[in-house]
Amino acid sequence: MQRWRGYDAAPGGWGRSVVTIGVFDGVHKGHQATIGHAVTRARELGVQSVVVTFDPHPAEVVRPGSHPAVLTEPARKAELIEALGVDVLCVVPFTPEFSRLPAEAFVHDVLVEHLHAALVVVGDNFRFGHRAAGDVALLERLGRTFGFAVEGAPLVAGSGTVFSSTYIRSCVDAGDVTAAAAALGRPHRLEGVVVRGDQRGRELGFPTANLRCRRYAAIPADGIYAARMVRRGQRRTLAAAVSIGTNPTFSGRERRVEAYALDFDGDLYGEWLALDFVAHLRGQIRFDSIEPLVAQITEDVERTRQALARGACPEVPDEVVYRGEDVG
Repeated sequence: MQRWRGYDAAPGGWGRSVVTIGVFDGVHKGHQATIGHAVTRARELGVQSVVVTFDPHPAEVVRPGSHPAVLTEPARKAELIEALGVDVLCVVPFTPEFSRLPAEAFVHDVLVEHLHAALVVVGDNFRFGHRAAGDVALLERLGRTFGFAVEGAPLVAGSGTVFSSTYIRSCVDAGDVTAAAAALGRPHRLEGVVVRGDQRGRELGFPTANLRCRRYAAIPADGIYAARMVRRGQRRTLAAAVSIGTNPTFSGRERRVEAYALDFDGDLYGEWLALDFVAHLRGQIRFDSIEPLVAQITEDVERTRQALARGACPEVPDEVVYRGEDVG
């Protein structure tokens, strides 16, 4: 898959293409259906498939301070999109100037002049242009003018709920990682670099990796979770019991993500790793002494083993071995 920074990176002599457009945070089942349809149609037409997405999130530019929690880091999102068979990922810098581009100018400059769209695939709720003034009906009218077709991709739902990034963020925020996984089609992933904490877990017999995540990362609600730990360049994952919260037993104030890797003896400091959340085990509890805390952690570890019993620590295919990236 080619990766372009900006639509003006399209090479000279670029032919026709099938284009789909969106933020695609999470690359959830709805996104997968839309992108998959674009890839299929591109192959049928014998042209290239192009996914156009934006960085940073448009909400942060249009309404500063409103940046939503991020479900997939940029590198992860690119990997997931590539896995769908896309030919080109075009990341458009979403600047204040770009946000003021009228809908008609967006179509002319991006879709026609640079990407030479033969077909544009979008979701039924697609909006574009300054103040989101453009909709699918306008896109179809402009398509007739400029010579490209438009096909809508239906929304994808499960149990009567339409899958969307907003819905998945609400699931993660509530700690319902099972519902989030159902909408994503895979476990919710949290990434970060391992930094030194208080080393209290080591004193208790359960050394943890203290994960420092990016600013807008979608961190699940406080509690204890069963997860799979994915290390950079490693094919085999590790079972992990994950604690999210402030460590109330020790009167902590800083919210932390700490993962205890089961059956692992080694140093993870400085590593960039990922946690795939499989199950929520319990909420946070404040203990009056160390003994009941250790007993509870022991039980949490056993429940983690049970939750991950099916397919625990699977081998990862070579083409999707976790690459990760450093915190910028």
